[in-house]
Amino acid sequence: MIRDRKAILRVGLALSFVFLFTGGVHELRKTSAAPDFSCTDGAPISKEISDKDVAIEIAAGATGSDIAAQLFEKGVVKSARAFFGVAVGDARAGKIAPGSHMISPQLCAKDALEQLLDNKRIAGLINIVEGEWNSEVFQDMVKAGYSQRDIKEALAQLKLPAGFKSLEGLLFPAQYSFAKGTSAADAITTMVERAQDEMKSAGISESNGKFSVQEILIIASIIQAEGGLQDFTKVSRVIRNRLEKGMPLQMDSTVHFAQKLRGNIFLSTKSTLLNSPYNTYRKYGLPPGPIGNPGRQALQAAVNPEPGDWIYFITVAPNDTRFTSSFEEFGVWKVEYKKNLRAGLFESKE
Repeated sequence: MIRDRKAILRVGLALSFVFLFTGGVHELRKTSAAPDFSCTDGAPISKEISDKDVAIEIAAGATGSDIAAQLFEKGVVKSARAFFGVAVGDARAGKIAPGSHMISPQLCAKDALEQLLDNKRIAGLINIVEGEWNSEVFQDMVKAGYSQRDIKEALAQLKLPAGFKSLEGLLFPAQYSFAKGTSAADAITTMVERAQDEMKSAGISESNGKFSVQEILIIASIIQAEGGLQDFTKVSRVIRNRLEKGMPLQMDSTVHFAQKLRGNIFLSTKSTLLNSPYNTYRKYGLPPGPIGNPGRQALQAAVNPEPGDWIYFITVAPNDTRFTSSFEEFGVWKVEYKKNLRAGLFESKE
């Protein structure tokens, strides 16, 4: 069990195996003759977790010998030396994530490594997608084994970073795997700390011109929800241009956030009349808080908008978003968008 929350690392961060120890070179020379179970001989490694699988707890900073010893003690490999030798010779071993891995018993060392590298075998895996709402992140945490009560208590105790009024937007999108026993409070704190690190890397600080750190995060969340990656910096400019001109933002995504609607590209006239501080068709300025958790590129775009005079943009067809400063041109494109919408071009292919 990890007691120091600073030691909790996420999937995707490479672990450094410490293979240098007294007698290490001599040990490596012996691995070629180490007892090992027979491999699958080309048969696919099972990706399904069964009730016969055993839990291998990988702590942050675990060494190769630590992991090898645990695999042997749990009956996964025939000898610790066999796994140790395979791990030393495979650079991917440095990417084994911390957490509880469900591994099949009696595997050859090579197959044991393959299962340890399979993220689907990690218990408690939490994958936050860019743009997810906090409410969706909490659902992910419940699926990973946290109780709603634990999450609620963690939120009640959480202290927000200076300059922020809401937790929304501060659960950074990434893949996390927490070691067994990690509390909900520590898990959420890790996500928030990652968000702070990413904002700092993006250049978001107290000195962002006329915008506060909270407002930059709000802008980033709208960028994440409104545009494709290739258009992030242009959407950022449109938001700034509209704010400078005193125009309402009129962003569909802020209304969808208030309505908690996903996968709906069309916004009805009735929805634009919604009585909500997040309805940027009725309310001027930025909404009171972020509308999701923006990723790294959206954060960077919020600070570095592309130069331009655009105040309108519309996605006419999938992967075809257009920007203009002309209301007349925007009107022509809107007619094209509605035609494509009726033709079913925006329907999900899944």
